[in-house]
Amino acid sequence: MSKSYGFIEITGVAAAIDALDIMCKTANVTLASWERKLGGRLVTIIVEGDVAAVTEAVEAAAAGAIKKPVSKAVIARPHEEIVKLVELSASRWKKQAETGAGSSDIPMDC
Repeated sequence: MSKSYGFIEITGVAAAIDALDIMCKTANVTLASWERKLGGRLVTIIVEGDVAAVTEAVEAAAAGAIKKPVSKAVIARPHEEIVKLVELSASRWKKQAETGAGSSDIPMDC
């Protein structure tokens, strides 16, 4: 399996959770990381899996989420610098979850 990343950027935490739920139920993907910007008004969800699953998940979320995504993307076989960037992002929210800060936001596993 070749690692791929799928990105959905959407307004609002509730819409992001809805999009993540759709992605996880549609295809064999896992949550790699997520980011909140502008006080949670803009949320980026990053999933990983093989390219077919990631593509299917992103398209399903874009079509079925409660809000239309601001943007979406699929990166097949990401460059090692992209992998480092996603891992850095993931390490920040995993650290928050371990310390209890923000642990009620988005789950770590689909």
